[in-house]
Amino acid sequence: MDGHDDQTIGTKICNILLLPVEILWLAVKILYYICEDICRCIVPIKKKSVAGEIVLITGAGHGIGKELAVGYASLGATVVCWDINEETNNETMNDIKKMGIDSVYAYRCDITDREEIFRVARKVKEEVGDVTILINNAGIVYVKSLMNQSFDEIQRGIDVNVTAHYWTLKAFLPSMIEKNHGHVVALSSLAGLIGLPYATVYCPSKSAVNAMMEATSEELRMLSNGKSSVKFTTVCCYFVRTGIVKNLIIRFPLIMGELLPRNAASSIIDAQRRNYKIKSVPSVWLSLLKIVRHLPDKALECVIDFVGLRVDPED
Repeated sequence: MDGHDDQTIGTKICNILLLPVEILWLAVKILYYICEDICRCIVPIKKKSVAGEIVLITGAGHGIGKELAVGYASLGATVVCWDINEETNNETMNDIKKMGIDSVYAYRCDITDREEIFRVARKVKEEVGDVTILINNAGIVYVKSLMNQSFDEIQRGIDVNVTAHYWTLKAFLPSMIEKNHGHVVALSSLAGLIGLPYATVYCPSKSAVNAMMEATSEELRMLSNGKSSVKFTTVCCYFVRTGIVKNLIIRFPLIMGELLPRNAASSIIDAQRRNYKIKSVPSVWLSLLKIVRHLPDKALECVIDFVGLRVDPED
């Protein structure tokens, strides 16, 4: 047996002896972070300032997107509004300017068009600067049975809710990585955590957003050896009164009523400023759904039937 073999055996023995120490250290770190999470429930993380940041919001022409634009502008950020509807997008910009705030811009952009995203992104960089907070808010839902959804509706649902996120990330994430400063926020949905009837495109698309954000965040953490300061926040919202969903049936409206866009936007901004990785609005729903998902299938169906929350199809 030569010296090389002795060294190899020694290394293996050392690794075996170190394994229990590594497992113990892992257990200590897990316990520490559990305690840290509990403490955060009691004493929330301090909100970071967004003054001077350049915030780009997709779907800023109405609903949550408009309220997000107003909210960030009020906090001193420069706001860039994107929407396919030029008229309502300009209305959002003008409403903010009426508040005495001039650091707001509006650009028409069809986020299903990859080339248009990159073209308008270059224009934003030239006229406003590098985007430091990207909020992928735009979304679409067709409340129909799978068999009654057209090919175009299925394709558009995926393009708006999922594919567009890839193009905006490709357009704006590089400058964040280069400067080691930035934040990406994706609006998902509680529907991305559980399958619902008449949402056979919407639910999977939002589930895909959750996975995309988690994978991108973890990839960047590994590539930077844990030194990246670029943050990722996924927000899973409950039903928001935006007019998109029209036939919502709620058995317990006093405790499960629709959210107002302004309240939802306020919670989203709060989640971003506190660097939450994933947050539901209302916050209690994320924990409840995680628990419910571990029930037996039949038990889960019983809970869904009892809650009596559903959306009747448009078809």
